[in-house]
Amino acid sequence: MCQLLSTLSLERMALCKEVSTTVPKLTRESSGQYSDFHILSSLNSQLFESSALMHISAVNSLLSALCQLSHQYLTSGSSGFGLASSQKIGSINFSVERMICILVNNLHRVEPLWDQIVDHFVELANNSNQHVRNIALDALDQSICSVLGSEPFLDFTLPNQHTSLKVVIILILIEERVEKLRSLECSVISPLQSLYSSSQSIDVCSGSLKILLHVLERHGEKLRYSWPNILELLRSVADASEKDLVALGFQSLRVILNDGLSSIPQECLHVCVDVTGAYSAQKTELNISLTAIGLLWTITDFIVKRLLHDHVGEKDANSFPEVAFAPKQVNVERFEEQMVEVSSHADTSPFTKMVDSNKLLFSVFSLLHKLGADDRPEVRNSAIRTLFQSLGSHGQKLSENVWGTCLWDYVFPILDHASHMAATSSKDEWQGKELGTHGGKAVHMLIHHSRNTAQKQWDETLVLVLSGIARILRSFFPFLRSLTNFWSGWESLILFVKNSILNGSKEVALAAINCLQTTVVSHSPKGNLPMTYLVSVLNVYELILQKSPHYSGNAASKVKQEILHGLGELYVQAQMMFDNQMYTQLLSVVDLAIKQAIITNENFETEFGHVPPELRTILEILPLLRPTNAISSMWLILLREFLQYLPRSESPSIHENDADQTSTSYLVQANQGRLRNERHSRAASATSNHEASQSVTPGSAVAPVGIQNVLFAEKLVPALVELFLHAPMVEKCIICPEIIQSLGRCMTTRREHPDGALWRLAVEGFNQILSDDVQNLTTNVLPETCTSKPARTRIWKEVADVYEIFLVGYCGRAISSSLPPGSMEANESLEMTLLNILGDKILKSPLDAPHDVIQRLVSTLDRCASRTCSLPVETVELMPIHCSRFSLTCLQKLFSLSSFNNEDDKWSSTRCEVSKISILLLVTRCQSILNRFLIDENYLGERPLPAARLDEIIYVLQELARLKIHCDTASVLPLPSHLNIVSNKENHDRRPHLLILFPSFCELVISREARVRELVQVLLKLITTELTLDKVSLAN
Repeated sequence: MCQLLSTLSLERMALCKEVSTTVPKLTRESSGQYSDFHILSSLNSQLFESSALMHISAVNSLLSALCQLSHQYLTSGSSGFGLASSQKIGSINFSVERMICILVNNLHRVEPLWDQIVDHFVELANNSNQHVRNIALDALDQSICSVLGSEPFLDFTLPNQHTSLKVVIILILIEERVEKLRSLECSVISPLQSLYSSSQSIDVCSGSLKILLHVLERHGEKLRYSWPNILELLRSVADASEKDLVALGFQSLRVILNDGLSSIPQECLHVCVDVTGAYSAQKTELNISLTAIGLLWTITDFIVKRLLHDHVGEKDANSFPEVAFAPKQVNVERFEEQMVEVSSHADTSPFTKMVDSNKLLFSVFSLLHKLGADDRPEVRNSAIRTLFQSLGSHGQKLSENVWGTCLWDYVFPILDHASHMAATSSKDEWQGKELGTHGGKAVHMLIHHSRNTAQKQWDETLVLVLSGIARILRSFFPFLRSLTNFWSGWESLILFVKNSILNGSKEVALAAINCLQTTVVSHSPKGNLPMTYLVSVLNVYELILQKSPHYSGNAASKVKQEILHGLGELYVQAQMMFDNQMYTQLLSVVDLAIKQAIITNENFETEFGHVPPELRTILEILPLLRPTNAISSMWLILLREFLQYLPRSESPSIHENDADQTSTSYLVQANQGRLRNERHSRAASATSNHEASQSVTPGSAVAPVGIQNVLFAEKLVPALVELFLHAPMVEKCIICPEIIQSLGRCMTTRREHPDGALWRLAVEGFNQILSDDVQNLTTNVLPETCTSKPARTRIWKEVADVYEIFLVGYCGRAISSSLPPGSMEANESLEMTLLNILGDKILKSPLDAPHDVIQRLVSTLDRCASRTCSLPVETVELMPIHCSRFSLTCLQKLFSLSSFNNEDDKWSSTRCEVSKISILLLVTRCQSILNRFLIDENYLGERPLPAARLDEIIYVLQELARLKIHCDTASVLPLPSHLNIVSNKENHDRRPHLLILFPSFCELVISREARVRELVQVLLKLITTELTLDKVSLAN
């Protein structure tokens, strides 16, 4: 038989060679040779194809002959080139092809033939000749795929059974069938494992792995019993030192986990996890490790899905029919089908033997935990991300026991290890990979400064751990809080966060803060955060601010900013949980942060021209700290705490003890060592006159203490005013005098800083507060507690003080330093707004101020109106134009307050009282202006009068002509009784005030100014009308 096969092989090769070398023109001889070749080829094919009809012993003999033929050419020489070598390779190839042909035609009875065929292929694969090895590997690939693609593997079902066959026999047949299939599958796959383990050639090992990959891609879903061998092979590949082998093995593993995980028997899943862990831990190729970690997440998803179906599987198992007690009348055919279906399902399911899914899950988490300690940053970071992403994605499906194990065995230990490594790792800078040389020096790859030491790399890992913990606390805190000993874990986390902020890097500190902040902010609004947890977070923040971190500069500032932002957000989300004590603690923490920022950044504003970052953050969170209705009394504490950072007086105000004040001593005790602001004397203005120096009443002219943080005060004023306007009415009435007093001190900084923003912002805030108060008075929305006379008197006294000090001492005066025109116009506009609110809103509203306060307010306007007329003519010539405009505006307010218009005025008792006070001051001021004009005109002789003096006299004469007063107002004028000024109260179109100025008008009729004479003539005619002399006639 061997001789025959050899002859066939040689003839086939010779004919093929002869045919290939024949001339293109076919002769009769060549045609005959082609005919002979086809006959031999046909006989050759029929011989091997007909092997399916032979007895098994004949087929074995045929295979033995082919093996012997192959061996003959192998032993005849393993080296050499040329024709002889090609003939040997061709003969071996012939034998291999015929063996594959026999295998393909005998797939229905492959078991007794397989070992002989595959052993020969394995033998050829270990040959030293590369061509022979390639032939063998290709043949082995074809053979394995042919068997796995055969009918037993395509459709594993029972043969047709008669309905009368006993069920027990069916089960026996099933078991025999399964055992047979198990044996065949294992024998088909095992050559790959033996070939890989026994061969010393990298090509053979690589070829066996390629075959395995090919098998898994085409027939992986059909495999049932060879998984232990496959996984064992892949596990051994993971330890290989050659990159190519590891990459091939990993490709097979990816195919299994991505496409065939559900077909793996349950008892092999733990091996699959171990194999994946081996590829994750291998250090041959980094990308393989990272991808393998991602596959661990795939396994986790599969296990968790299986957890959801475990209970369903148990119910289905309980629903299986019980064979021993089947009733006789049951349809036997249907019963057999059920048994076949159940047995087939039980066999093909990957869950043949129940394995604890929790253990599988723990095995994955354990691997990720170990990989989280890997010395390669990329690997450990990827493992940590995967661990926390798995917990975050599937946490709702895990039981309490599983969560407890995860926290205590994986989460907290990985946090401890990363923290330890971050604290103990080297701080030496790394050099990047050498890329080459330049100029005789090595050139290294650049590494970013944030990752160029082992410690920085571990810091990055620690940040990932903290971010992962924050994620699971945000998602599952209410559930985790119910776990046993969770509070002790929380305390450990709090301690770790504190140490990380104080001793760790900036990145770690920020991540630690975010870990706490995320938990509190996420669960406070939902009511899932107990008070003890909230208090623990507040305590940590307070302790951290008391003990500055070991680092300084921008890093420390950034950490403090994050804490302050966190405090604001924490209060917003958990404000319903705050009581007086907790809110007081919150304010003490903020107060401590302000004081530290002021001390640390003593010259920051001078050097950089803006507010320090920490103080800017405090200004951002200040609007968020509004007390709730449940703790409305805390409004006083809040506002007073921030008022201390505005300019303060050297001595307490004379009104400070007039009303109840809530003590803030506890804040002083909690934050000992309040910052002492340096005091500096206030330089007197070069243009201030003697009247201005005496214009402030004793006790109210208190110089403000200078503050270093002017820019902070500028930003603080609008924020405090906004807070005050939103405070409850009762608290607003209590704190209002202190607010006004503080704003007044800010306004007095104008003299030292005329171009500063603090006094301007204070004026705007003062106007807002007064407008709001007047509106409340007008609409009667003030509660009874706020309308008590002592409380309102205290407020109005402070208002009068501010107006008196600021208007008389700081407005309408020459500025010592030059200001740009835009600033001058803005300042003048602000002064006019202040006057308009006083003259048009406050004094014309139904205010509840006492008489002496009203007297002071109107008197303040009069004193400001006296600026021009009180100066000698030489000084008036030097007066800036804005000063005279301010004086005229004040004079106009006096005219407005004294006048009465039937259509526009809403006359009331308060309005009448203001009008009476105003008319007396106005007439006196007009008398003074008229007299000063006469004096100056006589003094100057032919010289022209200053424009300011002339404008003033013309304005006064015009306004006197237009002025009409109420009869009640006229009653206070010092006129003789026989003039009967008040006898006719129905006639309000009266000008009795002109009678008092009549003597001055008489002197002005001879003035050199024509315009003055014309106006005086008009006034004299009005006096004639007032005395009803216009109706007297000699004819009557």
